Amino acid sequence: MKRSSIELVDNARSTVDPWLPFEKRSVELETRLRMAATEDEREALQRELDAELKRAFSSLTPWQRVQVARHPLRPRMLDYTSRVLDDFIELHGDRAVGDDPALIGGLGRFEGRTVVVVGNQKGVSTDERLRRNFGMAHPEGYRKALRLFRLAERFGYPVITFVDTPAAHPGIEAEQRGQGPAIAENLRAMLALKTPVYSVVLAEGGSGGALGVALGDVVAMFEWSIYVICPPERCAEILWRDADRKELAASALRITAESLRSLGVIDEVLPEPPGGAHRDPDGAANTLRIHIRKFLEGCDTNQWSPRKRQEKFRAMGQWLEG
Repeated sequence: MKRSSIELVDNARSTVDPWLPFEKRSVELETRLRMAATEDEREALQRELDAELKRAFSSLTPWQRVQVARHPLRPRMLDYTSRVLDDFIELHGDRAVGDDPALIGGLGRFEGRTVVVVGNQKGVSTDERLRRNFGMAHPEGYRKALRLFRLAERFGYPVITFVDTPAAHPGIEAEQRGQGPAIAENLRAMLALKTPVYSVVLAEGGSGGALGVALGDVVAMFEWSIYVICPPERCAEILWRDADRKELAASALRITAESLRSLGVIDEVLPEPPGGAHRDPDGAANTLRIHIRKFLEGCDTNQWSPRKRQEKFRAMGQWLEG
């Protein structure tokens, strides 16, 4: 059953106020809509709510988009897999150090077809976020992903990756266990995989931590997600020694889906339901289902190949001098 934004907030209200400043009017209207006594009143409030959501989300600044991407109620990877996959079996461990709950992987069935699924899970509750390290993977997470990529290649299964992480884990223990080489090995392997790869940025795609599972034949982003080499706060600290200039940094970084598609960094922008995916996870999942289906149909016609994938990424960053 579709869960409304009001139902979602009821579950989270005890720990955090999840609504952003520019959403306050929408939430007020939703509350009034839920309490409306007559059909005429509900219809009038629904029209007002639709207009308010369209107004608020038609003029978001880059920094406000960052806030939407980090929204505490935004659907996570497992919210999507439970909706778009008929079945999912999680596989654990990198066969070297251990398992990393920040990066999930396994086998799934999409409309009767077996796929290999890999992605970041930030977590929802405070306890889960801590257990999953806020989606920031360790080296064993990337090695687990690599093991699954090779399994997919061996059996000819398409790969679907879900990106939702602020970065790879930055701690010294990750460096001691080979964080850099683990990500680099994933980049090299994904470019050479002889099976098709579809990658989608669900919310926040940050730095090499995101790139380590995002070298797809098709790279898609949800409309209000971000994909960035460096968080705006950190960028502001580096460039201006002032984290409060994060809004300026967000504008300069060109992190929005439309900007990245115009630059050729991503291939598709997935439209979100009015007011963002956190208001209608079912609607967002249905959009993703449509695009995955289209991608898999291309697999049947040999539309994707390692050579085309490599050429696409090699072409990024080229320019002509006038």
